[in-house]
Amino acid sequence: MARMFRGESVHKVDSKGRVSIPANFRRVLEDNDPRWTAGGNPELVIVYGDHRQNYLECYTMAAMAEVDAKIARLPRGSKPRRMLETLFTGQAHETSVDETGRLVLPAKLRAKIGLEGEAHFLATGDTFQILSPEGYAAKMGEMGSWLDDLDEDVDPLTFLEPTPPPGETH
Repeated sequence: MARMFRGESVHKVDSKGRVSIPANFRRVLEDNDPRWTAGGNPELVIVYGDHRQNYLECYTMAAMAEVDAKIARLPRGSKPRRMLETLFTGQAHETSVDETGRLVLPAKLRAKIGLEGEAHFLATGDTFQILSPEGYAAKMGEMGSWLDDLDEDVDPLTFLEPTPPPGETH
């Protein structure tokens, strides 16, 4: 099983859009980049096209390959395939981590989420998000509201489907 992104952190963004990636996130990028070799720079894909989101979604190369394969299975010329190709291929930025563990975020991407001064990194399993302080506050507020709407004795883990023991199917 491939390593997943976990945790959150805050990093400074300089005037050229350079920002350090959390070290544990870099290890996950390396583990999920089939072309990465020791001493090299892992690659990733930043998807920015969803206008409803106030963050940048960062995919490992392995996770992006899974998305690409699913899109390719849709009928060629179908509207869902065309729209998903635009979102995940056309409105995506393929990049790599530099030698010092930083990403360079183009001005267009920084402007999309209002990123200046500092970036919040938030793990989301096989992807991670880059948010502005305001975007992070909004996301945490949304999560807090969701939790507040639950009864106090509800364990959020109850929303997960039970998985059968190895070798057993339903």
